[in-house]
Amino acid sequence: MSWIDDRPEVRNVRCGAADLNGQARGKRVPRKFAAKLEEEGTRFPFSILNLDIWGEDVEDSPLVFEAGDPDGVLMPTERGYVPMPWLNSPSALLPMWMFHEDGTPFAGDPRQALARVVEKYHARGLTPVVATEMEFYLVDDSGDGIRQPRSPRSGKRRPGAEILSLRALDAFDMFFNDLYDACDAMNIPAEAAISEVGMGQFEINLEHVPDALKAADDAWLFKMLVRGLARNHGMAASFMAKPYEEYAGSGLHTHFSVVDADGNNLMANDTFEGTRLLHNAIAGCLKGIPDLALIFAPHGNSYERLVPESHAPTGVCWAYDNRTASVRVPGGSFKARRVEHRVAGGDVNPYLFLAAVLGSALIGIEDDLTPPKPISGNAYEQEMLQIPDTWAAAIDAFENSRIARRIFDDTLVDNFVMTKRQELHYFAELSEEQQLELYLDTV
Repeated sequence: MSWIDDRPEVRNVRCGAADLNGQARGKRVPRKFAAKLEEEGTRFPFSILNLDIWGEDVEDSPLVFEAGDPDGVLMPTERGYVPMPWLNSPSALLPMWMFHEDGTPFAGDPRQALARVVEKYHARGLTPVVATEMEFYLVDDSGDGIRQPRSPRSGKRRPGAEILSLRALDAFDMFFNDLYDACDAMNIPAEAAISEVGMGQFEINLEHVPDALKAADDAWLFKMLVRGLARNHGMAASFMAKPYEEYAGSGLHTHFSVVDADGNNLMANDTFEGTRLLHNAIAGCLKGIPDLALIFAPHGNSYERLVPESHAPTGVCWAYDNRTASVRVPGGSFKARRVEHRVAGGDVNPYLFLAAVLGSALIGIEDDLTPPKPISGNAYEQEMLQIPDTWAAAIDAFENSRIARRIFDDTLVDNFVMTKRQELHYFAELSEEQQLELYLDTV
């Protein structure tokens, strides 16, 4: 029996997949057509997963006129239906991914790209265990520009960042209550919530899961949920990398370890340093950062976050328990050794992001790479290779990267580059206000 059969209150269904920008593309159908969606999927042009941030076709894309804009087949993922608690009427979303007519995966689909990386781990008898940290801002966008929202309890606006403040969390207690209830309903494993560095900025951690595809699904759905639910509470929620010039940007960090078939953490032993595999993975991540910066910082606004002394990394380095490094090994029990990748902004596509992180780590494992010595102290004050600091430089690096093409199919690399070059061109014509409006509700 289908999930939806037990829920007669559900009136309509959305089906959708994530495009290269992480935007949900799909359609709404009446409930009576749900069974057909489950069994047969639906047909959409391949190009629908390769639109720019405005939702426009990419000029000269080989997926459009050159190929005749052919259809692919969108089929349900293993996730199945999830409710959409932010909508007024009971509704369900059926997440989907793209295939060719003959059943082979479409290489330009971000979720398929992550699945390809996970399959490489499984072929070696390995499983990545993944968690994400979701940072976002709650904002009042009812006037010109944005500002922190009024507290529903006091009607006042927070005067400062109030880092790790319980008072800041309590001010939006009803929102967070609804958010946790919705996460439970959607099977999103939300853990602790904290008040972050910026005014109106919060972070919610999602639990470690031994399934990278589920972790990416969770992050993708969480972003959709938070944005929708905030509107119900008279606010906007934004995962923009840098919505306020004067406050810290929002990141999407991931923690990951690698386990064997028996569930043993292969990054951990009885030493502070950790295992050879831990160091292999770190070395692979470091090697990948300069080439994969476009994945970690995919938008014009992303590069406003990657500046020194801003709680975001700028140099390619690693360290034990040091948040100025781009790759961090957190403290705590030696048995829980893992890698924290800290480069990405909150505006990333979760599927491409995890594919890039886990893919580069796997390259380190496959090639038995050795990282440089870990740094100590303030990374911002040390001489080291820097992460690309402009959108254009990141696009060039990604296009010409052997690492990118080792992780991702050429189809995806070329499509993503074309998309970002088009966005770069038109982004330059926008005012600061238009740039803010573009990214506030989309990324």
